[in-house]
Amino acid sequence: MINTLKLKEWSADDKPREKFLLKGPAALSDTELIALVLRSGTPPYPVQDIAKQIMAEANNSLKTLKRLPLQQFQQIKGVGTAKAVSILAAFELGQRAIGNETVKEQPIAKSQDVYNLMAPIIRDLDYEEFWILALNGANKVVAKQKIGQGGVNITVADPKIIFKFALENLATGIILVHNHPSGNNIPSNEDKLLTHRLREAGKLLTVNVIDHIIIAGNSYYSFIENELT
Repeated sequence: MINTLKLKEWSADDKPREKFLLKGPAALSDTELIALVLRSGTPPYPVQDIAKQIMAEANNSLKTLKRLPLQQFQQIKGVGTAKAVSILAAFELGQRAIGNETVKEQPIAKSQDVYNLMAPIIRDLDYEEFWILALNGANKVVAKQKIGQGGVNITVADPKIIFKFALENLATGIILVHNHPSGNNIPSNEDKLLTHRLREAGKLLTVNVIDHIIIAGNSYYSFIENELT
């Protein structure tokens, strides 16, 4: 049975939890949700004070917060390694949920569909990630996977891993997707060369490289739309 003590009667550590139970998660502020993830304070710091410090460190922006490195979290008084890892793990779970809820049999009719699927996952990263979408004969996404991660302007994409993933998922076609943290969506010479190499390799395995999408913030570049495939 849920304890129905009035909110003001609960300890500082328990108030966000009781508010969640009484009103639901949407009623909580970002700071209160962070306090729930932290679970408890670290003497002499109450949990809500720690949560406020964390949000202040990120200029009260969740977008900025999820990109803070572990070391920066650990420098906040009352946080420590365990609490820092809990917060970063919560963001990772949220990101995976966004991707997983749309991947099952998602039809791809145009490049905008690829952007809508992948932008929430890689649009705001400050480093490059390279992903593959595996499609069946009806142009529906049956699986997706990150196959490479790099620095600010380079990602290593191994053709062996790409086509192994495609064949394991019985894909008739794949779509290449990566992000440009710089905000410039124009493909580099390396992007063009890689796409050409993968397309030629795909012909030998009867796996069609349908498109290569570069996501850069709120914009994207499609190789097929620009006749570069």
